Amino acid sequence: MTGRSSLLRPDDVIDSILQITPEFLARRGLRGLLLDLDNTLVPYGSYEEAAAAGMFRWARDLLDSGIGLYLLSNATGRRAAFWLARLGFHGVGLAGKPNPRAYRLALRALNLPAQQVGMVGDQLFTDVLGGNLSGMHTILVRPLATNALPHTRVARHLERLVLRRYGHDWKV
Repeated sequence: MTGRSSLLRPDDVIDSILQITPEFLARRGLRGLLLDLDNTLVPYGSYEEAAAAGMFRWARDLLDSGIGLYLLSNATGRRAAFWLARLGFHGVGLAGKPNPRAYRLALRALNLPAQQVGMVGDQLFTDVLGGNLSGMHTILVRPLATNALPHTRVARHLERLVLRRYGHDWKV
């Protein structure tokens, strides 16, 4: 599919961030990742560190493999700071996704070109759209939780319609 709607098409659709391994990234020519926070790394609104132990190990394994990681979240700065203090890499809250400016700043922080960076997130209209507008490889991950803000629940319905057009029929 071409045209505007292709901006909403993720390059990969996966069930979990844990599927993203150094080998997965190498096959795609990726050396860095921009990561969404809520419903991608941790359930929306969660501050439970114990529940995120697997995610912490996953991030540490990627960092140890030389993969650059950067948190690019629309969560509050306070919430992003809470998780960044525990993750061991840099990032920002209130990023303003899908504005490409936020992605350019993150790419600069990683010191990598867009073609070598993947954007990982759970939303088409922020994470995938912004990543595609910025020339990045986009990876849509199944949301960790269904609890979300009212506008996100509406977006989930629209996302299902778009994903069906691309042959993906899992609920988001």
